[in-house]
Amino acid sequence: MAGIYIHIPFCKTRCIYCDFYSTTHSELKTRYIRALCRELAERKEYLKGEAVQTVYFGGGTPSQLSEEDFREVFGTIERVYGLQYTQEITLEANPDDLTEAYVGMLAALPFNRISMGIQTFDDATLRLLNRRHDAAQAVEAMARCRRAGFRNISIDLIYGLPGETDERWLHDLQQAASLKPEHISAYHLTYEQGTPLHRMLQAHRVSEVDEESSLRFFSILTETLTTAGYEHYEISNFCKPGMHSRHNTSYWQGVPYLGCGSSAHSFDIHTREWNVASLEKYMLSVEAGNRDFETEHLDATTRYNECLMTGLRTTWGVSMPYIKQAFGTKLWQYCMDMALPYLNNRRLELRDEHLRLTQEGIFTSDGIISDLMFVEE
Repeated sequence: MAGIYIHIPFCKTRCIYCDFYSTTHSELKTRYIRALCRELAERKEYLKGEAVQTVYFGGGTPSQLSEEDFREVFGTIERVYGLQYTQEITLEANPDDLTEAYVGMLAALPFNRISMGIQTFDDATLRLLNRRHDAAQAVEAMARCRRAGFRNISIDLIYGLPGETDERWLHDLQQAASLKPEHISAYHLTYEQGTPLHRMLQAHRVSEVDEESSLRFFSILTETLTTAGYEHYEISNFCKPGMHSRHNTSYWQGVPYLGCGSSAHSFDIHTREWNVASLEKYMLSVEAGNRDFETEHLDATTRYNECLMTGLRTTWGVSMPYIKQAFGTKLWQYCMDMALPYLNNRRLELRDEHLRLTQEGIFTSDGIISDLMFVEE
């Protein structure tokens, strides 16, 4: 079992909070897709013959691609890897790209899941963030996807935005839930260095929300969505029963994946590698048959720490028998010893040999996970 991630870096405009690699040079799209397909073909052996269970088009803005672009990528994946075992194929999309014609085109392709970057239903905040859509367009895009037959739709929201209030955040959540998407992701805003939003923060044009407000927003999030029938299966992710993101879950559970495109990461359990974060350098290197990338070899301690960091974020937690089998008795015992205080104060629980955060533990998850991670002296 494995996944494929496809990075599409093209955007019409850049959002002021985003630090993912992207470019507005859409005139290079045809050349980029050609290089991307070449990389897909040349890295066939990376997944060691594992069946591809998920494919995810992320960005950037993948909904900037045309039908011809998608067909070229899908044709390569089908020819090189096959799609007969693939359960989930996701497209990240901006609401304003999802016109009637575009959604109809997507429905004729292998996509069976749409992840829509709405972020907020507050029009003034959308303008501040330099988003290209407004709330009405987001609602209509959702309706178009439903009419086209999509039955697995995810909505992305951001909270802790400039000027955020309990009332505005609650309205965002209620509006999102009223659309009845199968999945909702909600992330706290991070002021990433180098972004226009971070420069605005430094210039005191916007202010970060305080810790007390952040905790309150998270409480509103969990209470509102669980009441609306969503399962809180990962700290930032909620779904209707059985509708979790299979692709993202594979990241949290340590499943190998191949990442293709500029800045894309790949993981094969023992190593992680990532392509150069430059459109021109990526295309030139692939065209020359000498892909520009870096590799990190993951020792047992690093893999143990990553297993805890990702696994404890999920409702399934971390399998303690797996910890012992994969990383040895020493790290298993260390984990149990460090977990004991949190088991005693009921911020962690051990159920069916899986170590999991309780509802109380979720609020201090970063500190708990940090304490359980092993640091070489």
